[in-house]
This record gives sequence, structure tokens and C-alpha cells, in this order.
Amino acid sequence: MTDAFAAHVRATLDEIDAAGLTKRERVITTPQGGQIGVSTADDRVLNFCANNYLGLADEPSVVAAAREGLDAWGFGMASVRFICGTQAPHRALENRLSAFLGTDDTILFSSCFDANAGVFEALFSAEDAIISDELNHASLIDGIRLCKAQRFRYRNADMADLAAQLEAAASARFRIVVTDGVFSMDGAYAPLREICDLADAHDALVLVDDSHAVGFVGEGGRGTSELFGVADRVDLLTGTLGKALGGASGGYVSGRADVVELLRQRARPYLFSNSVAPSVVAGSLAALDLVDASADARARLRENTELFRSLMTEAGFDLDPFTAGPQGAPAAGRVIPTDVPPHPITPVMFPGEDGARLAGRVAEHMLAHGVYVIPFSFPVVPRGKARIRVQLSAAHTGDDVRACVDAFVAARAASQETE
Repeated sequence: MTDAFAAHVRATLDEIDAAGLTKRERVITTPQGGQIGVSTADDRVLNFCANNYLGLADEPSVVAAAREGLDAWGFGMASVRFICGTQAPHRALENRLSAFLGTDDTILFSSCFDANAGVFEALFSAEDAIISDELNHASLIDGIRLCKAQRFRYRNADMADLAAQLEAAASARFRIVVTDGVFSMDGAYAPLREICDLADAHDALVLVDDSHAVGFVGEGGRGTSELFGVADRVDLLTGTLGKALGGASGGYVSGRADVVELLRQRARPYLFSNSVAPSVVAGSLAALDLVDASADARARLRENTELFRSLMTEAGFDLDPFTAGPQGAPAAGRVIPTDVPPHPITPVMFPGEDGARLAGRVAEHMLAHGVYVIPFSFPVVPRGKARIRVQLSAAHTGDDVRACVDAFVAARAASQETE
């Protein structure tokens, strides 16, 4: 490495740190759960920043199934699927996901990032157009960049702007509207009914990344398309096994059988990445079986979410990312679904120029009060929109939720005293 490049890297890191944007990893010393051990804390702490929505990451039956899968099918495949990387459980999991989601077929990837990286290039070309929400997950953004299709972007959940972009792309051979089902930094639902209405009117396809919904959103946990009653109008679903469905790894694309078959032939991350590990496949199958019987857990998750939002609002915290900070109110055309329960992702906002530093101080004080949360700042979220993203879980009790709110109140006071 040249001295000039090393100096450039060091200077960039120093700039990140000076802006209060350095992300430091804490080491977890226990299995994932509602309570965890952290190397920097003497006692166990409450974990309010995991994607472990149903509490299945350390569920004994899921762990047992993964262990049995390890014993029966080995540690890894040492191959991609089309060479010698497909075992019976891989097909079983794809079939199980299809039955659960109500689709023809499903294709597994090593992660949802890979699923989103592979789906667009395999299906669309320069003759086509992709119309993407501006707040979509980085994996969708990167996947779209890898594709030669024309790219259009519409303001977050703004149906007037989406209609305008669909008109702008009218000359394309095929058009597809791409959106997160739930926007991961905001806990906001995409207005899927209105998106599907516009897509139908413009003869466009719809793809939804439902990573932060599958397993616990909707009456049966089948995600946002079930919640909004548009399951038969969404053409492609992508999602992850790494959140509510056991929290391990792996992702998928689900839809029409012939589309999935084309992905098996053309999707580069599928063709050039190792298969999902057998133990993960086995554990994910067990997690899916539990989801079918998780109505009580989904109800508890909703109760925890509503309790947290109520108590935090009462305590004077700002939970609305669309009005907090220098960017002001959302666009007039933005559609906010109001007839659905709140999502367990709850952003606690720290807007303004010094918001990132304040969010960092609050998070540190909260750890001292026995609650583990993480601050988010640029480039993960827009400048001036720093936040602590709280994620509720069915593994939390009502007392856990109250303890988290108490820690926020105490940490806010301590942080203001040290300013």
C-alpha cells in the first residue's frame, strides 16, 4: 500500500470520527434474545435493537432442529446449487416458503442482499424501466444499479410522484415498481394498495422486499401484502430468513414458477455463491412451523409496540422521522397508511446538526442503565435525521418495555447535563 493511500484512508476515518459517525461494534457474549450479555457490561442487558421480532433466535425447538440438521446433513455444502449444492431440505424449505407466502415457487439465496442483487439483472434489460422508492434498502438500490434497465426514483410513498415516474417511463418494454414493504429506518409501511392500483393502471409489475414483515405482519404473519390485502397483485416478493424467521441467514425471491426458473438460470449470486448451510435450512423450516402457531406472539409484539410508543410519546420523545429535523414535513403526495397497527421498528429521533453525537451519548448512558440500543446516523440515515432505532420483540415483557422507557428518560437527562 502506498503512503498516500494509507494517509487518505486514515484522514477519511478521522473525518468520520470527528463528525460523531463512527460505528463501533459491541461484542455479544450470549445467544441472541430479549436479554443478552455484552462484553462492556457487567450484567445482562435488555436488547432493544435486534430483528428478533418473534423471539425465535434462541427458541429451543429451532436450535434443536438446526442441531439435527447439522448431524444429518453436515456443516456446509462446499458448492453452489446447480453443481452439487442442493439437498432435499433446500427444496423442502423453498416449497414451504411458497406454501406459506401463497406463491408458485421460491428460490433461496445466501442472503436477501444477494436475492436483491440478483433479481433485477436476471429479469430486466436496457429496454425496461425500474421505478424505485427513494428510501428503499441498500440491497435494492445496489441490485438496481447492477441492472442495465432505465432507473427512475420516486419520493418516499408519494403516489403523485410515482404516477409521474410511471408516465416518464411509458416507453419502456416492461416497468416494475420496487418498494420495501416496511422502511427499515422508519418503521413506516409502504402504501401497497395505492402502489398496486397505480401499477395496474400503468400495466406495471410490483416487487416488494418484505424482510421486516414476513413472519409477524398480517393476520397469519405473511407480510405486508397480506396486511393490505394485495397478495394476488404483488408479482415478486423478496425477503430474509435472518430476522423474524429464526434470525440466522438466507434470503429468497418468491413468485411465478417460470420467473423463479429464470432466476435459477441467470441470477449471478445464486449461480456463484455457496448454498445456505444445512443447519440454517433445518432451523428455518422449524421456525416456519412455529410462525403458523405464533398468533399469541404476534399479539404480544403488537402490545409491546403500542405500549412503548405510548409511554415514549408521554415522556416527550419524537418518534416521527418524517417531521423531525431540517427537512421539514413530508411531501404532500405521501400516503401514510393509518388503518394498520404500528410496526415494532420505532425510531427515537435526535434531529439537527448535533443529533448524531447526542444519540450516541444517550445510547451509551442507556447501556449503563441495562438497555442495549444503537444510534443511527449518516450515511445510514440522512444528515440531520439521527435516531436510535428501537425494535420491539415478542421476547420482551411489559416490564422490559417500561424499563427501556425509564432508561431513555434517565439517559436524556444525563446527556443534557454533560453537554
